[in-house]
Amino acid sequence: MSAIDHPVIYDDLLNLLAESADVKRVLAFRLSGEKQARLDDLLEKNREGTLTNAESSELDAYEQFEHLVRLLKARLLQKSRS
Repeated sequence: MSAIDHPVIYDDLLNLLAESADVKRVLAFRLSGEKQARLDDLLEKNREGTLTNAESSELDAYEQFEHLVRLLKARLLQKSRS
């Protein structure tokens, strides 16, 4: 799913955040070291095929979060170019 092809449900929130966000801080946003390590662990278990159902749900949540952050960053970049 690209920044253009996303559920419309996100539009209002993304617009609000893009209008009021500190652009530099949002564009520089990264997961904390602890959360990134957990994501790396889940991705490795996924590659190995050893994820539990709970871990699969957790990985899905990370993926949804990452998608939302990417959409926000894309929205901010579009806004800064106009």
